[in-house]
Amino acid sequence: MPSPYRSTPVFTEVDLPAALRREHRTKPGVWGVIRVLEGELRLTIAAPPSEQILTPDRPGIILPEQTHFVEPLGPLRMQVDFYDEPPFA
Repeated sequence: MPSPYRSTPVFTEVDLPAALRREHRTKPGVWGVIRVLEGELRLTIAAPPSEQILTPDRPGIILPEQTHFVEPLGPLRMQVDFYDEPPFA
């Protein structure tokens, strides 16, 4: 598995940036892996429409240019890793 080229700080339900809570997308050629360290997070993908509950055992994969947003479901610690190639080949 490749290594991420960048990672966000660890966010909680209190300091999760507003930009991640509203629709946004990854850049061309960039995959994101949302890692929940504690708690649960709802991931909503705009197209094709889907929704997942992410947990420490279930990360979320964001494809390049995929529009999405997240919503904490209670107390949470999470981080996003960014890759310039598919993270799970």
